[in-house]
Amino acid sequence: MKIYFSLGTNLGDKEEHLRIAVQKIEERIGKVISLSAFYATAPWGFISENSFLNAALCVDTQLSPLEILKITQEIEHEMGRIHKSVNGVYSDRVIDIDLLLYDDWVLDTPELKLPHPLMQERDFVMRPLAEIAPEVVHPVFKKFIRELL
Repeated sequence: MKIYFSLGTNLGDKEEHLRIAVQKIEERIGKVISLSAFYATAPWGFISENSFLNAALCVDTQLSPLEILKITQEIEHEMGRIHKSVNGVYSDRVIDIDLLLYDDWVLDTPELKLPHPLMQERDFVMRPLAEIAPEVVHPVFKKFIRELL
């Protein structure tokens, strides 16, 4: 199963945080197929003096979406992220790992919504994703990622 993640960090050694997250994802979730360049971006949804470094990642996995969510939350916690964003209130973070797409699945549960419901509104998600997956079709909008960008 091909899945896509968005990674982001705006604290500490940002490049190192992204590399560690990629390594942990490969160890626990599946083989990394592709990794975008790292993109420097402004904070979205909150004010901070710290810019972000973002990337997109494609992974081949046999794990279920909820197994993946559990593992990514464990990785975030291990890397020092204590609080997740709640009710649209965002803050600085060591690492943020969002599951964007799980093949062409559409899932709507209290724990996880797929595809990620805000991905198409966020340039910091779409630009790296379009770099590695321009021809992937969004399962709800039925458009190529490059078109949604």
